[in-house]
Amino acid sequence: MNVGTNVGIGLPVGDPAALLTWARRADAGPFSTLGLLDRLVYDNPEPLVALAVLAGATTRVRVQTEVLLAPLRDTALLAKQAATLDRMTDGRLVLGLGVGGREDDHRATGTDLRTRGRRLDRQMETMCRLWHGEPYGDGVGPIGPVPARLGGPELLFGGFKPAALERVARWGDGFLAAAAPSWAGGLFDTVRGFWKEYGRDGEPRLVAQVNVALGPPDVIDDARARMHAYYAFTGMPDRMVDGMLTTPADIRAALAAYADLGVDEVMLYCYGLDPDQVDRLADVL
Repeated sequence: MNVGTNVGIGLPVGDPAALLTWARRADAGPFSTLGLLDRLVYDNPEPLVALAVLAGATTRVRVQTEVLLAPLRDTALLAKQAATLDRMTDGRLVLGLGVGGREDDHRATGTDLRTRGRRLDRQMETMCRLWHGEPYGDGVGPIGPVPARLGGPELLFGGFKPAALERVARWGDGFLAAAAPSWAGGLFDTVRGFWKEYGRDGEPRLVAQVNVALGPPDVIDDARARMHAYYAFTGMPDRMVDGMLTTPADIRAALAAYADLGVDEVMLYCYGLDPDQVDRLADVL
């Protein structure tokens, strides 16, 4: 099937040691990007560390955070880590950023949940300055290395509220939408509106994320259980799990629907650990 858009794989987080197998299979297949989510108070790998390992084991696919919770991190160190990974992968890093919403993550880092959006905006001001080779400020010089692309790696922002969508036009290259096509279209229109309002050239890059599982019943059951545990904090994990696509026909229909919305890439996010899903998803394409 020619879906007309790039398709990436969102990696499961249940077993970090298994991710090398997933990454190598995806790199050998038709996939464009490897994505990894971010939480702190959870049993998942730290995404920048994990993606650095996966980038070293691959040659072609991009590595993407979706999304890295920047307000939990020290700004100068994050800028240096991202620039390092971007430079060492020759620009294969896509830095997807968001604010998150888990109170325990913020308690663990001593950051304020209530001001996380404003903190991210301040972080972006600093990181963009550093990625252009400018001094940190207040008597502190530049913080290298220079990223592969002057001004920093490709930036996507995730979220649903107007402030998050406006951030795409203020700082970013595109938008990461974890929403079904019926909802995503309105989000894309809002992002495009902000893009024009800020006088940005061209069009924002649009990336969609959809949860999938392909395989025998035990693979699908495993994916549903892991996804349910991940979203338990929302209070509506059943609703989230119900949106998982588990047949080739449903996945193809979603890819076509996103293509109709003008999406540049669709990330097929997996929670189940069976790496044979990479090959099954490749067959869908």
